[in-house]
Amino acid sequence: MDEPAFSAALTTYAADNGISPEMVREQASEYLAEMFASHGERVTQSWTHFAQWMLRAHDVVVDEDNLVAVRRLDRSATLGFVFSHRSYLDGFVLPLVLATRRFSPTYTFGGANLDLPLFGQAAGLTGLIFVRRATQGLPLYRLVLRSYIAYLARKRSNLAWAIEGGRTRTGKLRPPVHGILRYLADAADAGGSGGPGWRGGPAQSSGGHDGPEFLLVPVSIVYDQLHEVALMATEARGTVKRPENWAWLLSLAWSQGSRLGRAYVTFGEPIPLRQRMAELRAQGVADSQVVRRVALDASHRINQATPVTVTAVVCLALLGADRALTFDEVLTTVSPFAGYIEARQWSVAGGATLTDRSTIRRALQELVASGVLHCHDTGTEAVWRVGDQQHLIAAFYRNTVIHILVERGIAELSLLDAVEKPGQDAAAAFWQSALALRDLLKFEFFFPARRGYVQDLHAELAILSPDASPTLSRSRARAMLEGAPMSMANLVLRPFVDAYLVLADRLAACGEAELTVAGEKDLLTESLHLGEQWVLQRRIANAESVSLELLRTALTLAGHRKLLRDTVALDGSDLSGASGGHEALVGGESADATDATDTHAINVGALDGDDVPDAAGRGLGLRRAEFLAEIVDVHRRLTTLADLASGVTLPESTP
Repeated sequence: MDEPAFSAALTTYAADNGISPEMVREQASEYLAEMFASHGERVTQSWTHFAQWMLRAHDVVVDEDNLVAVRRLDRSATLGFVFSHRSYLDGFVLPLVLATRRFSPTYTFGGANLDLPLFGQAAGLTGLIFVRRATQGLPLYRLVLRSYIAYLARKRSNLAWAIEGGRTRTGKLRPPVHGILRYLADAADAGGSGGPGWRGGPAQSSGGHDGPEFLLVPVSIVYDQLHEVALMATEARGTVKRPENWAWLLSLAWSQGSRLGRAYVTFGEPIPLRQRMAELRAQGVADSQVVRRVALDASHRINQATPVTVTAVVCLALLGADRALTFDEVLTTVSPFAGYIEARQWSVAGGATLTDRSTIRRALQELVASGVLHCHDTGTEAVWRVGDQQHLIAAFYRNTVIHILVERGIAELSLLDAVEKPGQDAAAAFWQSALALRDLLKFEFFFPARRGYVQDLHAELAILSPDASPTLSRSRARAMLEGAPMSMANLVLRPFVDAYLVLADRLAACGEAELTVAGEKDLLTESLHLGEQWVLQRRIANAESVSLELLRTALTLAGHRKLLRDTVALDGSDLSGASGGHEALVGGESADATDATDTHAINVGALDGDDVPDAAGRGLGLRRAEFLAEIVDVHRRLTTLADLASGVTLPESTP
């Protein structure tokens, strides 16, 4: 409270708002008391034992190689650990890993909803900072929080927070929130210098500021299974979230008595915050978008660091089959995924071998024990299927790995588009489709920068046809699809497209009517009910698409395309964290990021997913109908690829 910079900020606030300085300081003191944290040695030791007890359902497996590199950075730089958030246990896992490996004391941000009597007081003495989630209309609170973060940064204190804000209900990474990162960026702009390089590389330059560089360290935390996923699945179907209180905490602690495998902690490549912001500004990125872009960078690197779990692959196989499989059929289904994961050089959690019979059998047994899978073993041989009402839970585990499969799914759909359009150049049809799908799914997945997106799709084509000519013809596209050992598009993208189809159908039924905020809520409810009906009618694949999380994302996309109201588009930044979606777009890239001699090449200057479709001259009802038609066509192509995987030959004629 007595720091000159903070006192001056409070005085200015009082003068600007016509409030007495004494009242402002009194209120600011109360806010600061809410969020103030410290590190008490004895309390921290006791809390470490408590954390270990809370994590007794899991063995914590740490990426020790990269952790050594991060610990080296801790000696000379200030670190900000931005971690994925799939469980309440995350708040125990990361501080425990850092404390037991002798990192500098770390201050971890958590929601004020967890500031329970006694529990919150003890947690605050271990470096846990409780912050309010809803600060709209509380400018003084935001000022105090910004100043406190700046103070911690000046003191070279390490920080940690969940970049998604809240827990994911789908298993995949949620869009980032920007509050803490924005305040930290302000502190970084105020001073600091370059830090050491990642894994012993060259030092990072930060443009001449004084003081240590602040490095954002992406951290992936993923679990074999979680007790709380079942509750999150009911919330995804519309159940009201249970409030956090002592009864909730005791229930959470009690549930951890049953073993559920491992928790995997992996560190990604750090981002020098000030250096990255300087690079973006040099590329012409507006100051208002710099923090958003850094947040997307961090989210993308968290995904890159996330290992593939055996649980995820088994759930992927059984959800895709949508029927019971024998053990050998499970192995046969998993095998091509294992080959693909190896070809893309993705790490597997715990160094497991995805084709090992005992590894797969153990995963099946563990999923049966937790109720996610059902095993029928009274016939001639045992078969496994997803249990009743367990599709959302199985999808949660599958979605922890879905980010590595999305571009393969897009490549398959785009190849099919090239096959189905004989009158159009195959390469042009492929890239046109790839752009459209990227735009359709940009609020659902984190896509790399424009150049990276093109390179990733080239890599997918190379895997599908490593020995073929680089020229993409209609016949080669057909050969790629028919010769692929597996089809991923239907397995990976169908749940999301199904959810989009349901909402687009209800939105098209609204005709020209503009939707109010209340109307949007009614649209979600109607979509949820229609989705349940379509599952029963088998018009959509399974119940995992009947999820408020997926429907809300479809609503965000519709708002971004100005399909909710004729006059005001929904600001996607409120719902998704990125007004133009999750693309890590890099302004200032060369217009031609591919080899001009490559006949697959495309002018990636056209890969700007932030453009909102021009609505001029077309009524709201017509645009909604076009949106529905677009999704219907993608849905049809997914069905064609599913039929192909079942042995049906691709049709020769144009649809």
